[in-house]
Amino acid sequence: MFQISQESKDDLWEVEFLYDLSFAPGREALSSYRLREDVERVAQLCLVARDEGNSVAGAIRYWPVVIGDKNAPALLLGPVAVHPTHQGEGLGALLIQKSLEIARDLGWARVILVGDAPYYARFGFRRATNLEFPPPTNPERLLFLELLPQGFENTSGKIHKFLK
Repeated sequence: MFQISQESKDDLWEVEFLYDLSFAPGREALSSYRLREDVERVAQLCLVARDEGNSVAGAIRYWPVVIGDKNAPALLLGPVAVHPTHQGEGLGALLIQKSLEIARDLGWARVILVGDAPYYARFGFRRATNLEFPPPTNPERLLFLELLPQGFENTSGKIHKFLK
């Protein structure tokens, strides 16, 4: 059983440790981190799952971005990670599903991510052929999901950092 809650300041060091454990060294050099620099997370969508021992078993974060010349707002999903001792238990899928439901309820229309298409297809993500992610990113791994009907209608182009 997992307790899922919104990530708090007190979770920060444990979540960062989980991301360090789950991803290769140098993860912060990825182009997705350039879109996240100096940008506040979408707090309502950043979730933490704690196990029966109250340890962080999984976490997911979202960031605001904009798309194209019209600066259409979108969510950038990621990172999402599950502690190795809890992999294969469906926790990653649970975090993704719950956070996408919250995003939809909050009125977000669209989500993008860079990831494994076969894994994310079960949540409705498809390859984004009309979007351009900052390099170096394999365009085959750029995926999108419409949270609201026609969420990506008339939305295309380069993905940019969200600026206040």
